[in-house]
Amino acid sequence: MSSDADLRALVSLGSRVLAANGHSDFIWGHLAIRDPRGRGVWMKRSAIGFEEVGETDVLLVGYDGQLLDGDGRRHAEWPIHTEIMRSRPDVGAVVHSHAPHCIAIGASAQPLRPVSHAGALFVPPDVPRFTATSDLIVTPAMGRELAQSLGDSPAALMVNHGVVVVGDDAPGAVVRAVLLEKACQHQVVTAAAGGIRLWTGDEAALAKRPTTWSAGHLQQLWAYLVRALDP
Repeated sequence: MSSDADLRALVSLGSRVLAANGHSDFIWGHLAIRDPRGRGVWMKRSAIGFEEVGETDVLLVGYDGQLLDGDGRRHAEWPIHTEIMRSRPDVGAVVHSHAPHCIAIGASAQPLRPVSHAGALFVPPDVPRFTATSDLIVTPAMGRELAQSLGDSPAALMVNHGVVVVGDDAPGAVVRAVLLEKACQHQVVTAAAGGIRLWTGDEAALAKRPTTWSAGHLQQLWAYLVRALDP
């Protein structure tokens, strides 16, 4: 079982990977890891950006929102993480960010198309949209609504707000968040280049998913993203 120090280090590392790959929005956005002892979730403190997160900036927040360990103020949107993890025992980590191309695709009301390998990781079926509110998710009830929209999907677009992406662990959630923003970026660029006319069909996208996005490939991508943080 990972120690508290290990979990703090992983939140710090994952946050910096997100910052380096299109998920920064000043001081907003957060990565949370499920506490293996059932106490709650480990997530960065508020008022700092992803790129600033050090190990001492990581808090343990209980499922009731109480600060259990660490120094600093917790993010108001802690229910995003606690309620998704309550509803999804398979989820070990959750990313919430305001990735710009994810926001653009959500606001377009267009389905995400697999115009690239990255898109084929997520569709079919289409990425679900959370439309109950574009406001902050600050209560357990709102968190439960978001978790319901997410369902068993790896991600949901929070329309006019941002995105949530989940994984069985922090590397899995972070890598998927990076790839979802890449998939949305590819679609936005394609639309700007004259419109989306060609994309991988459902059957072909599902068929190539095990070859392009095997567990080994995702692990290798995580290792690369970590290496790329070094100057």
